[in-house]
Amino acid sequence: MTKSGHAAVETELKQLKSIERPAIIQAIAEAREHGDLSENAEYHSAREKHSFIEGRVKDLEGILSLAEVIDPASLSGSIKFGATVTLIDEDTDEEKTWQIVGEHEANIEKSLLNIRSPIAKALIGKDEGDNVEVKTPGGQKSYEVISISYC
Repeated sequence: MTKSGHAAVETELKQLKSIERPAIIQAIAEAREHGDLSENAEYHSAREKHSFIEGRVKDLEGILSLAEVIDPASLSGSIKFGATVTLIDEDTDEEKTWQIVGEHEANIEKSLLNIRSPIAKALIGKDEGDNVEVKTPGGQKSYEVISISYC
C-alpha cells in the first residue's frame, strides 16, 4: 500500500469512528424513544446503518493491521509496485498514465491501477520502450511503455 492509500484508509476509519458511529448511536437512541420498535422504520434503518458502519470499521482495521506501506519515491528501475507508468495504446495512439497501487486504494477513474489487474500484471518487470501485450476483458491490447517514474 502506498503512503497516500494508507492515509486515505486511516482518514475513513477516523471519520467512521469519531463522526459516523456516534451520530448513528444517537439516531438509534432517538428512534427508541418513539415507542414500539417492531414497527419503527427509523429504528430499523438506523440499526442497519450501524451494522454497516461496524462492519466497515472492522474491514478498515483489518486492512491497516496487514498493510505494508511502501514509499514509491524510494524505488527505481523497471516497473513494479508504486510505479507511475505512461503508455501508448498501439491501436488508438492514446496516451494513458497509471500508478500501480494496492487493491484497497485502486481507483481507475483516478488513474490508480490495481496491482492484481491484467494490465498491471503484464507491466511488472517491463522497462521504457518495451511493448506489452495484455489480454483484457475487452479483448487483446497492445501498449508501448513511454515512461516510468516513482514519486
